[in-house]
Amino acid sequence: MKIVTKAVFPVAGMGTRFLPATKASPKEMLPIVDKPLIQYAVEEAVAAGVTDLIFITGRTKRAIEDHFDKAYELETELLARGKEAMLELVRNTVPSHVNCIYIRQPEALGLGHAVLCAAPVIGDEPFAVILADDLLDNPGGDPVLKQMASVYNYHRCSVLGTMNVPREATRQYGIVSTERQDGPVQRMTGIVEKPNPADAPTTQAVVGRYILTPRIFDHLRNVKPGAGGELQLTDAIASLLKEEAVLAHQYDGVRYDCGSKLGYLKATVEFGLRHAEVGAGFAEFLATRGEPVLEDAK
Repeated sequence: MKIVTKAVFPVAGMGTRFLPATKASPKEMLPIVDKPLIQYAVEEAVAAGVTDLIFITGRTKRAIEDHFDKAYELETELLARGKEAMLELVRNTVPSHVNCIYIRQPEALGLGHAVLCAAPVIGDEPFAVILADDLLDNPGGDPVLKQMASVYNYHRCSVLGTMNVPREATRQYGIVSTERQDGPVQRMTGIVEKPNPADAPTTQAVVGRYILTPRIFDHLRNVKPGAGGELQLTDAIASLLKEEAVLAHQYDGVRYDCGSKLGYLKATVEFGLRHAEVGAGFAEFLATRGEPVLEDAK
């Protein structure tokens, strides 16, 4: 019985909602205080026991590879200046026991296609899929992927991270239906992509966390492409449901949609207030922001 040691990070998207900031820099490298989004996602995966990080990249994503690579010149400079704390931060971007694997997605053909690109590396093992745009935070508790890995280890079937959303927001998510509506772990009976609120079977929405069995690859190969020739992961999961159990796990934690400007700003404020170095000063600034500012003495 294999455990989850591999995680797929689809990072080939263009990030058009953050232009011009993402014209030359990947959206996954946008910082929340002093760490890029992709690093928060990687830390969540490592906390869940993942040792192989598989990045599905595009032609403009070199900065992600550089971020997780060894930076000899920077480390030498920090060592020479005696900045040991910063040196440790740089060296521990990825723990030494963790492998980074990069696969180029030749065309942007949807999330399902990005996941399918990882098939040669995944083989016949269960694996996680993490969307770095969704920053999931659970201060004081287990990270969300670790919660899901525990569910997988007990039930040994695919697990989707879910949360309840307002009914009027169902058109923005994949929405699942389940056998029952009580408890954090529920067996799914269906999944539909972005339904109209009136047609949504529930208000339980899938967020950017999945643990999938390798059978998903067969369904991705057989699913019919949608608009623009894209392969939808949702369609493949709906097909997978017909032959094996898939669970919806309503996780403990808070989601910040960092694929949107508002969600990104909310995450920045929350993590900024908690930051050991700047939190107190940031809180003071926010508390006094509405007060008149005195001009500096000349």
